Amino acid sequence: CSSFGERRMGKTIWHCHIAMSLDGKIARADGSFDWLESHPLQEFGFDALMAGIDAILMGRDTYEVMRGFGEWPYGDKPTIVMTNRPLVDAPGAVEARSGDLATVAAELEARGYGRVWVEGGAQVIRGMIAAGKLDVLEMAIVPIVLGDGIPLIAPGTPELKLTLKSCEPRSGGALHVVYEAAR
Repeated sequence: CSSFGERRMGKTIWHCHIAMSLDGKIARADGSFDWLESHPLQEFGFDALMAGIDAILMGRDTYEVMRGFGEWPYGDKPTIVMTNRPLVDAPGAVEARSGDLATVAAELEARGYGRVWVEGGAQVIRGMIAAGKLDVLEMAIVPIVLGDGIPLIAPGTPELKLTLKSCEPRSGGALHVVYEAAR
C-alpha cells in the first residue's frame, strides 16, 4: 500500500483506520468499544497512522466519544468535526463543519493536506465513499461477535471495490488488514 507520507500526484489520500468486530460493528449500540481494550493500538499501525496524517475528519458522535476520555487525544492535529450543532469548549485544533461532505473534503484538499484520517463514524465513512474520497481502508478485525452495534458500513453506502494490500495476524486472534480502493 502507499506509504503514510506519500501523496499520489499531489492529491489528498483519504485513509480510514478503524477497528471492527467479526460481524462488522465499530462500536456497541451505546457507542462504547470496551471490547477493544485487550488489543493494543500499536499492533495495528496506529502510531504510523498518527505520524503520517495531516488532519482528522470525524462525525459528531465520534467526537463526543473521544471528548469523553478527558484530555484530547490528538493534540494539535487539525480535526474537522461534521456536525450541525456548535461544539462547546472544543480543543483549539478542532473545527466544527456542516453541510455537504464532498464540499468539505474539497476544502480540506485545497488546504494541502496530504493524508486525512477518516476516523468515523459510519455516516462520515458512507459519505466519503459516496463522494469517491476513500482511498485506504485499514482495519483491526477483532474476533468477537457483538450482535447489536454500530455497523462500519451504514445502509445506503454505495459500492466500493477494494484491493487487498496486506493481512497479518495479531495477538488474540485479531487481524490487521489494509485495502486500497480499486480505481
